Amino acid sequence: MNFILREWKRSDIKSLVKYANNPLVAMNLTDMFPHPYTREAAKDFIRKMNKFKPLQVFAIEVNGEAVGSIGVFPNFDVRRNNAEIGYWLAEPFWGKGIMSEAVKLMVQYGFDTFGINRIFAGCFGRNIASHRVLEKAGFVVEAHFKKTLVKNNELVDEVVYAIRKQH
Repeated sequence: MNFILREWKRSDIKSLVKYANNPLVAMNLTDMFPHPYTREAAKDFIRKMNKFKPLQVFAIEVNGEAVGSIGVFPNFDVRRNNAEIGYWLAEPFWGKGIMSEAVKLMVQYGFDTFGINRIFAGCFGRNIASHRVLEKAGFVVEAHFKKTLVKNNELVDEVVYAIRKQH
């Protein structure tokens, strides 16, 4: 399925609320991702994401509609050679290979743009689909922490994946 990565636009508010307001999406993201996902949350998100220069967070567009988000977040201080990648995709588009390809594009963008040599992602242990996305994009498991994260008042595992820049 064809998609593009692009800057978030104010005109994406409606589709952002439509697709982000899904408990199956929210259950695999940090608590900073609001649920329910409101129009105000969408406006705030778009405003904040477009302040980053260069851009760190992109809309995933399919058929003219924003259906997900992906970003790479450079660290600082002693972790300045690292960045974290994060993403979500609307449920109707799961299992179509979009996210694995989007992750590959963002990895290249991250290495080219931010002068880093490692990109990592922390996944909930139960989120097997995200594990597969990262593995298809060339990430490898660096750590598995047992019952480290708290989501919906439940202790869950965190699996940390990473990919390193090829010199």
